[in-house]
Amino acid sequence: MQTRILVAGLLLASASSAQTYSPRVGVVTSLTGAEQAFGDQHERGYTLALEDINAKGGVLGKPLEMVKYDDQSKADVAVQGVSKLVDQDKVPVVIGAYASQSTGAMVPAVIKRQVPLVIPTATADNVMASKSPWVFRVCGGANDYARATMDFLKTVGVPKSLAVIYENTNFGQANAESMRGQAKSAGVPIIADEAYAQGAPSYTAMLQKVKEKNPEAIYFASYLLDATQLMKQSRQVNLNPRIYTSAGTGFAIPAFISPEKGAGKDAEYTFSTQQWMRESKWPGSQSFAERVKKRWGSDPSYHAVQAYVSLLIVADAVNRAGKWEPQPIRDAIAKTEMMSVFGPIRFVNQQNQHPILITQVQNGAFVIVAPEDQATAKWILPTPPWSARP
Repeated sequence: MQTRILVAGLLLASASSAQTYSPRVGVVTSLTGAEQAFGDQHERGYTLALEDINAKGGVLGKPLEMVKYDDQSKADVAVQGVSKLVDQDKVPVVIGAYASQSTGAMVPAVIKRQVPLVIPTATADNVMASKSPWVFRVCGGANDYARATMDFLKTVGVPKSLAVIYENTNFGQANAESMRGQAKSAGVPIIADEAYAQGAPSYTAMLQKVKEKNPEAIYFASYLLDATQLMKQSRQVNLNPRIYTSAGTGFAIPAFISPEKGAGKDAEYTFSTQQWMRESKWPGSQSFAERVKKRWGSDPSYHAVQAYVSLLIVADAVNRAGKWEPQPIRDAIAKTEMMSVFGPIRFVNQQNQHPILITQVQNGAFVIVAPEDQATAKWILPTPPWSARP
């Protein structure tokens, strides 16, 4: 009798531990909150990818479905999203999030549940620190941003001094740390190193302090709302470095150059790292941009493309895996090799090998100024002083 009870118990435990997964993809992004502008870009990319995938027959012969979760631009809510998507909705693969803070918080949750996570956007390199075979990143990281920026500065004249201004979050701290390393290697002294609280009412006191140090170059790591205010208030305090540079993000999306939503004319001459542009010499870049603009009325940022290609990667992996189960999907993602609108996709230690562009705002538009084989315009330097601008 005891043996029968033991065997029955083992069978029951085995049955309860077996997971049946839903044939759907889970997505976490910021549809509301401080990072909504970036979540909106994700939403556009996912929408077009889903349409394209299903127009070609879907996945494993059926239309692909997504389950989306709004993290409200909060890390703790993003973690709740993993629980909802995997534990309740039974998805075998998750894409997300936007912010590095939220994505980093999600990583332990997906590792614990042993489902693959595809990261479209988060640039803080510590989101990859676990080295887990369950975590893949499509975008380039903070070290790539800082390296590309310093390479560009070497081309246009290595600055005699540098200020690093960054928001005090995982994203900002990671990008600041990466630039410190690059500056040290290049022999560029950092004479101002300023962290700020995201969404602060004013940055003029901090910017005035930076102005007193008189750096030749400034490197920002900021989201959209802060990027907008930092440039407007740089005009207010008459801060005039030779070059304004940034770690992409808030300085790199169409809303930043918008007179209504962003810095408008105060965005002129700023440099930014970018991961994609409509002029990028990768197949489908221009047509993708035209589709987005026709449908939503504005140009896409690289965040839309990152979301678009992330869903394509997952759909391709499931088709090659032949089943909706986490480990086969994970193994197929690891072996991905494709050319895409985001360039070639190939993972080395779960990190896609993605090149970085440098853009400058000229006449109210982003133009590519580096690398040379991607450039569409010549850079303008030194940055005109505010007194010489309209």
